Amino acid sequence: MSGLGPAEFSLAEVHEAIAASRPDDDCLVFRGRRITWAELTERTRRLANHLIGCGLGVHTERTELAGHESGQDHLAIYLHNGNEYLEAMLGALKARVASLNVNYRYVAEELLYLLNDSNASAVVVHSAFTPTLAEVLPRLPNLRVILQVPDASGHPLLPGAIWYEDALAAASPDRPAVEWSPDDLYMLYTGGTTGMPKGVMWRNGDAMVECFGGSKTAASIDEFVAASTAANKALLAPPFMHGAGHWMSFLTWLGGGTVFVQSITDRLDPVDIWSLIEREQINFLLIVGDAFARPLLDELDSPTGGRAYDLASLNVLLSGGAPLSANLKDEFLAHLPTLMIVDGLGSSEAGGQVSQVSTGGGATTGTFEITPGNVVLSAALDRVLEAGDPEIGWLAKTGRLALGYLGDAAKTARTYPVVDGVRYAIPGDRARLLEGGIVELHGRDSVTINSGGEKIFAEEVEAAIKSHPGVYDCVVAGRPSERWGNEVVAIVRIRDGHDVDDEALRAAAAQHIARYKLPKEIRYVDEIVRSPSGKADYRWAKQVAAEPVA
Repeated sequence: MSGLGPAEFSLAEVHEAIAASRPDDDCLVFRGRRITWAELTERTRRLANHLIGCGLGVHTERTELAGHESGQDHLAIYLHNGNEYLEAMLGALKARVASLNVNYRYVAEELLYLLNDSNASAVVVHSAFTPTLAEVLPRLPNLRVILQVPDASGHPLLPGAIWYEDALAAASPDRPAVEWSPDDLYMLYTGGTTGMPKGVMWRNGDAMVECFGGSKTAASIDEFVAASTAANKALLAPPFMHGAGHWMSFLTWLGGGTVFVQSITDRLDPVDIWSLIEREQINFLLIVGDAFARPLLDELDSPTGGRAYDLASLNVLLSGGAPLSANLKDEFLAHLPTLMIVDGLGSSEAGGQVSQVSTGGGATTGTFEITPGNVVLSAALDRVLEAGDPEIGWLAKTGRLALGYLGDAAKTARTYPVVDGVRYAIPGDRARLLEGGIVELHGRDSVTINSGGEKIFAEEVEAAIKSHPGVYDCVVAGRPSERWGNEVVAIVRIRDGHDVDDEALRAAAAQHIARYKLPKEIRYVDEIVRSPSGKADYRWAKQVAAEPVA
């Protein structure tokens, strides 16, 4: 399947060309280690040559395969954030090996599922995770290359593994003797918060444009290089195992900028984040929704040590992967009046789709201006809805799309239907197209609650409840009901120092949603379970909602 642009390029080729234009500039900064563009080029070439020397690469070219098939070896990246993560992604691409992300919170059985489902031939792993990997290694006959990255855990080298830096040191720094192709895969495993994870496969030439924000019009490598003048300093707070983190990393690199990685990588540390922005004069920060925003704002409200941060350099805050509530945007703008806050809506299956910008003039959430290539399809998937149509349909995208899900032809066909001869990606977001081309987002269909004959979108109820200033976090789930079929249950964490009851929360929510959408029960917890990327774990939420009242 070919791309749609005027010319075709591999991300590996483009990155090397940009590197050649600024070899001595900082490319990646992590814990005081400043890696230049030239150094990163050499390190990723060495990694690629090591993988090639292990016999990994392409076995069947893309033109011979269906959308749900892969003809490449796969490298699982089982790491915390750090320079090794992005090096592994780029180095694998230079070896014509497809990398994939691993959720480092997985227990052994989940890890076994992922590595078998992905048919991983190789893994790069932090020492902290080797005990879990060791449990499943006997049941992974295809896994034959293990690169291990040392960390504070002090765990020894796994049998058969090689230390990451030793592998690089022994490999050639020369450009790998393979022909890089825009057909080679970029693979992203979905989070699995509502079902089993699936590997979404992209041609890297398409992902470079639709996921990483590369130029859609560049007709030559020189034009890509000419466009790399942004030189942003970007801090990506989410784990790189979440797509938004490495999407924005490669977007930064395609603009000629520098990627910064926080020093504390096993959790969100607001002091670490704000201190790094202040020290390095960073101008771009990526977070994931309210779960990241609330602790960051709490630190600004009451800074550790009592000293305010100098954040004058920060001019863009992007929330990707989860919505950022309007009231929290207002809090950011109160601290940083010149800040531009961007809600980015996209998905593993469709890439970037639509966005919304909030500035000091006022913040909103949940509506987006429609952009070329994006449409709202009818619920029956039989037509494109016109602006002003009252029907709640599916937000869809056409153009450069992912190829499909690894090994799953049926799910690929469902997610990428053809309507009137046009192939669309439908990640699962329900939406209405208002007059003026405004998309009103309702939420993911996978977490919709059917109650009393009405569809209630969990994310809509969550946003309404979080409008109360005493709410720290909230997730909404459905549970079986004899009267309603299903009923809404809100699971809420209250902010320290606030005294909030059910009546107050329902009253606040009723200002934003119809009364039939209000939760039938509110359950209070000390912690909301989310993935490290900030996304709600709806399987956990359903379990909590279904638990009998104590």
